Amino acid sequence: MMEEFIHALKNRLQQPLPGIRAQALMSPQLEQDARFKLQPRPDARQGSVLLLLYPQQNTIWLPLMQRPQYQGHHSGQVSLPGGKWEPGDTDRLQTALRETEEEMGIPRQGVQILGTLSELYIPPSNFVVLPVVGYMPSAPAFVPDPAEVEQVLEVPLPDLLEENFIRFTNTPPGSLYKIRTPYYPVEERVVWGATAMILSEFVTLVNEMETRHHLLKRQS
Repeated sequence: MMEEFIHALKNRLQQPLPGIRAQALMSPQLEQDARFKLQPRPDARQGSVLLLLYPQQNTIWLPLMQRPQYQGHHSGQVSLPGGKWEPGDTDRLQTALRETEEEMGIPRQGVQILGTLSELYIPPSNFVVLPVVGYMPSAPAFVPDPAEVEQVLEVPLPDLLEENFIRFTNTPPGSLYKIRTPYYPVEERVVWGATAMILSEFVTLVNEMETRHHLLKRQS
């Protein structure tokens, strides 16, 4: 069943994506209209993140990471592994694999690329991010870089697929404003902003697949 889902997901990623309609479901209320009217600046940097799927406890999981505190836009936030494109990267697929290897210690050669989701422009950091979806046939052994990762957070996909999993806050961490903001609660942490919007498109895509039903059951 797991292989059937991964095969179906790879095929689905080659078709038209949910895009903005799905990303907007997890956008802060203040930004829902303005964000998607913004065009990337001419000097916008290119980057990518990796949604790394793997089997564990009879279902699919994916890792997030909490970043350490630092002087920057995403200090202390929960994010997907990834970062900016470097001249040595052949493309942004390789960027996602390289960054995940550097941040989480997962060898890039062990990851099968299934496809990509829709690009997302992140105005505060001026990045155009390409979400890459990858798969490993077994759970990875995480070796996080302490300079990049404070903690690895493993998330079962069935949790994200639950309709009542989404919460709301008026004070998202790191924000200077009180904004009604949807988020995913993961190990008592708030997953919001660009990361939540990327996950939202993936969740929407999976929920529309016919082979999703077996993912809703996992062993305790």
